[in-house]
Amino acid sequence: MTPPQEPGPAVPLFDVAGKSVVVTGGTRGIGLMIARGFLQAGARVIISSRKAQACERARDALSDSGDVSAVAADLSTAGGVETLSRFVADEFDRVDVLVNNAGATWGAPVDEFPQSGFDKILNLNITSVFEVTQALLPMLRAAASDGPARVINIGSIDGIVVSHTDNFSYGASKAAVHMLTRKLAATLAPEQITVNAIAPGPFPSKMTAFMLDDPDMRSRVEAGVPLGRVGTPDDIAGTAIFLSSRAGAYLTGVVIPVDGGMSGTR
Repeated sequence: MTPPQEPGPAVPLFDVAGKSVVVTGGTRGIGLMIARGFLQAGARVIISSRKAQACERARDALSDSGDVSAVAADLSTAGGVETLSRFVADEFDRVDVLVNNAGATWGAPVDEFPQSGFDKILNLNITSVFEVTQALLPMLRAAASDGPARVINIGSIDGIVVSHTDNFSYGASKAAVHMLTRKLAATLAPEQITVNAIAPGPFPSKMTAFMLDDPDMRSRVEAGVPLGRVGTPDDIAGTAIFLSSRAGAYLTGVVIPVDGGMSGTR
């Protein structure tokens, strides 16, 4: 396959204006940060979440930043994946960027960890990543004719280093996300679709609230980060925008830790 022509010099290196972006789990935490970053950079964004009220609140909160739509879809089910893909097809003629961010965690001591704690987490955190990507492939292929289409999977440093919490299925699922990223990257590269992953460290979210909302625990978390702080919206959105822009067009199959040095210095 002949690669598409490189954009001319007039196109800014980190420009994502006009791109059609889908962010799953985009109503809170890292997903909301990424969605807002793309909107502020001029992209059109669809966010999804399991709960309709959460979608409405997030859409209202983001509407001042740009062109945003929202759809309620439980991506742990085949019906939810179909709902998302149909909504996207109604709103967009192509998908330039898919951010697979929807996920969950489960914590319990090793002797008490239930099978449901594995089934639920693996289904949402890894199986749905594949199924959503698969469902949106026709629209990613449509975008690839003008330059690489992008898939960005949100992994975790818990898929790289061993966590201190009892999140047995979460860490395993995120390690699987990283390997799935590499496999999809190898498979889809000939079609000019790049697939990369971001592995965040500690960022403010519902998932990390038990640590970061407590001043003492937050101080301990920050002390464990070489750069001495938790992540900000600019940190995570900036990485996603880089991977989606002309600047990131030659990267595929990589996992980028955005963790203040936690995984790279251990």
